[in-house]
Amino acid sequence: MFPAGGARGGRATVLAVPRRRVIGWRQHRVPVTVCVRHGGAETKGPPSVASRDGDRAVALSRQLARTHAELRRQIREIRKGLGQRRLSDDVLRTHCLAFCTALTSHHRGEDDGLFSQLLRERPDLAPTITKLVEDHGLIASILSRVGELADRAVEPRGSALEEIGRELDGLAAIMESHFAYEERTIGEALDAGEPHPAWADTVFGIGR
Repeated sequence: MFPAGGARGGRATVLAVPRRRVIGWRQHRVPVTVCVRHGGAETKGPPSVASRDGDRAVALSRQLARTHAELRRQIREIRKGLGQRRLSDDVLRTHCLAFCTALTSHHRGEDDGLFSQLLRERPDLAPTITKLVEDHGLIASILSRVGELADRAVEPRGSALEEIGRELDGLAAIMESHFAYEERTIGEALDAGEPHPAWADTVFGIGR
């Protein structure tokens, strides 16, 4: 259980859990004109461990940071490979598909599992979770555009590589801000919760 901090008058108000539809790849065409949000949060390494469970092998906050690190690695590899790829193969498309699937799965697990539980147990975190869910919507729109451009790049005379690079640059910027903000604001609450929550495999599976 997460400690119900922040409830006024000692009463924990259970908020209705928002249910957000996950945005599909082909449902949006949103160009990237994104700046770093949340005050330009900087990554400062994995958050400190605040777990009360001495038997837990790896605190949940560290698992979250590890998953984010893996997603950062994947997008770096895609961006690095843009200038090395032949238009006649579909390596870029395959890598984009794997990355977009992994990031979408991570955010779906947070929206449907992690954030739902946090809202029940920590209603004081509602403003923070609202910002994170908004980021998920924006990121999903960018992923949709990246998927479309990757499809175009493998077509005869495909010329989408520069556009993909710009989209990935914008995506990397908002991912960095989003991940750092989430680790800073959610990490301690994660470590105070259950050692093996039901949503953990979906949210953390990417970094294992």
